[in-house]
Amino acid sequence: MAKEKLIKREIFTEIKNHLNKKQISLITGPRQVGKTTLMNELKNFLELNNKKTCFLSLDFEKDKKFFVSQHSLIQKLELEFGKKKGYVFIDEIQKKENSGVFLKGLYDMNLPYKFIISGSGSLELKEKIHESLMGRKRIFEMNPINFDEFINFKTNYCYENKLNKFFIVEKELTENFLKEYLNFGGYPEVVLAKKLSEKIKIINEIYRSYIEKDISYLLGVKNTEAFNLLIKLLASQIGNLINYSEIANTLGISVQTIKNYIWYAQKTFVIQKITPYFKNKRKEITKSPNIYFYDLGLRNYSVDVFGNLNRPDELGFVFQNFVLNALKDESRFKNTKIHFWRTKDKAEVDFIIESGREITPVEVKYKKFQKPIIERPMRNFIAKYQPKEAKIINLNFKKKIKLDKTTVQFLPFYEKC
Repeated sequence: MAKEKLIKREIFTEIKNHLNKKQISLITGPRQVGKTTLMNELKNFLELNNKKTCFLSLDFEKDKKFFVSQHSLIQKLELEFGKKKGYVFIDEIQKKENSGVFLKGLYDMNLPYKFIISGSGSLELKEKIHESLMGRKRIFEMNPINFDEFINFKTNYCYENKLNKFFIVEKELTENFLKEYLNFGGYPEVVLAKKLSEKIKIINEIYRSYIEKDISYLLGVKNTEAFNLLIKLLASQIGNLINYSEIANTLGISVQTIKNYIWYAQKTFVIQKITPYFKNKRKEITKSPNIYFYDLGLRNYSVDVFGNLNRPDELGFVFQNFVLNALKDESRFKNTKIHFWRTKDKAEVDFIIESGREITPVEVKYKKFQKPIIERPMRNFIAKYQPKEAKIINLNFKKKIKLDKTTVQFLPFYEKC
């Protein structure tokens, strides 16, 4: 049988470079984004370099006995490695009770083993693992595949080191790939599936598994029907202000329950909350957030448009979500925050990137420009805050112009993704 083609992940190199550090390498992220596959790739890389490895998973019944106590695990590792250096992969750590304390104890014993751990967002809710491992771990957040990874896979890695040139030369093909990505998102299994019917079965299983395993079983949410309806409601209004009271009335549950459910959905890597940017609290609105999704395909599936996203207005909001994900991807190792800006007279700028004292407004337009057009909200923001730079992300147009002291850059989406 032919070996199934893997999708190369950028995070592989980041974690590979951390393998020589004593700190625990902790890989988190949504269900089924390829954490286990990534760990197996890292394991193979180490073995090819004559390093000793051991792979254990709390999903495997045969491995669970090694996690009864720290002593049980150490006995197993001494059997595999003796007192020599070895690399220990532990998958699905969220299924271990008090996993943070368990790992802290192992780390503090100063064993000759390097630990590479994976777990879903629920570990943060159940164990407070981050506090337990303060200073003892580095977190690597693994998300659905990004647009560069998607394009490289779709083009058989022919343009891996010259994607920018590919985007410029193959404009029509790039737009087709964009529409495919906006429709189906970046879950690896969905990308790998060739038929629409197969993609639908896979995204259905991912969604059902999330509700049943993370939300019902691990977090103990009893009213999964209300949680499910909330996700659908949030998916239908990405990029819009969240009105907690209105949602609570619609679903027939309390505002506090809505806030709890949104928090759960954030911590399990389904939605991300963007808060408003303001300095003058009297003139600039409210603390209501905007909600976006980690994966566009899961968002589309929630509102029954998976693979059938055609309406320009809906494409516009999903494109906005796409650009946010790209901006967050870019700023992973920078000390930046992303907000939005909205005033009481409803002037709104999609994203404000805050980096120290520097702010950069970003407007997203799912359209083709023939000439530079700056709309009123962006003009208002520039007049008020006088940033050094502003960006307008669009489908095709590239140009720099000056507005007062601000350099406004019109950029095609692929220069930000």
